[in-house]
Amino acid sequence: MDLYEYQAKDLFAAHGVPVLPGSVADNPADARAIAEQLGQTVVVKAQVKTGGRGKAGGVKLAENPDETQTKANAILGLDIKGHVVRRVLVTPASDIAEEYYFSFLLDRANRTFLAMASVEGGMDIEEVAATKPEALAKVPVDAIKGVDEAKAKEIVEAANFPAEVRDQVAEVIVKLWETFVAEDATLVEVNPLVRDPQDKIIALDGKVTLDDNAAFRHPEHADLVDIQAEDPLEAKAKAKGLNYVKLDGQVGIIGNGAGLVMSTLDVVAYAGERHNGVKPANFLDIGGGASAEVMANGLDIILNDPDVRSVFVNVFGGITACDAVANGIVKALEILGDEATKPLVVRLDGNNVEEGRRILADANHPLVTVVDTMDNAADKAAELAAAGV
Repeated sequence: MDLYEYQAKDLFAAHGVPVLPGSVADNPADARAIAEQLGQTVVVKAQVKTGGRGKAGGVKLAENPDETQTKANAILGLDIKGHVVRRVLVTPASDIAEEYYFSFLLDRANRTFLAMASVEGGMDIEEVAATKPEALAKVPVDAIKGVDEAKAKEIVEAANFPAEVRDQVAEVIVKLWETFVAEDATLVEVNPLVRDPQDKIIALDGKVTLDDNAAFRHPEHADLVDIQAEDPLEAKAKAKGLNYVKLDGQVGIIGNGAGLVMSTLDVVAYAGERHNGVKPANFLDIGGGASAEVMANGLDIILNDPDVRSVFVNVFGGITACDAVANGIVKALEILGDEATKPLVVRLDGNNVEEGRRILADANHPLVTVVDTMDNAADKAAELAAAGV
């Protein structure tokens, strides 16, 4: 789960990372009231889960409460890379002597954690990383040893932070690591980490991604979910315990196992090139147990997606045999009744596949087409989706 800037900075503050005060507003009048309370020049910042806010006009300086209200009015409702601004953060303007960059992240390729730091932070850190890779220090972090004062100083030295602020930056790095571990994050990023004219180090912005797999350890993280911005189908799937991600295609996908579903997305995308460019509409992994209830829940999610024109059910029978999956599909269609209106292409393989196909043949449901191979099934699903335009 990605957090908004204000949520990230609240977590930083809770772990002792130096941040500026500020509050969020969802209307211009409240933004004005916050500026009055702060009593100084402020920055009005769009709260969206994407970068490039400044270049898109989502970050504006305001010298007084009236100007704050005007600037907030201009930012609220702004579309930034497909993200509509519903809240703004009003925070004191900061004098900046230098801008740095720092992050901890999960390095999946090397199965470890990674610290990245640069004395050339700011909006164009991606360009710095691309054109001056030597300016971005990358220091592996052992998951067991973590980051203590000595490790933090190693990172500071690798990034060549100015001598005057090295000790302060090291202290902030230790606190950011504490945040990273305590909150079960996969990313903690500060850009910019600033040095003010008095040589004070401040986390001026923040980005945090929390590991959803650790949510059971953090019931308080549920309060960080932005229900209004969440895709309703993804929210519904989450409530039913399904691994679902909405995509922008027309062929609904159901499979058992993440690897199989990923492969299914690929073959459908390839087949779709031959059928008016249709694409996968979702990722949905029902896991190892394809019971009638689980299958019904999965079909319910997909069939309620208005973009879906056909559904591809791709199941390899292992621990759960194909006959159980077939019974699940038949019973799921009975449960859904008139709600099931879109064609289903079913491919079964593996344990008890012949019995599974027989069950579907005997059911003879008008919406179901059984296809023997994955490629042929993907082609049929794409064909049906294209015909449903």
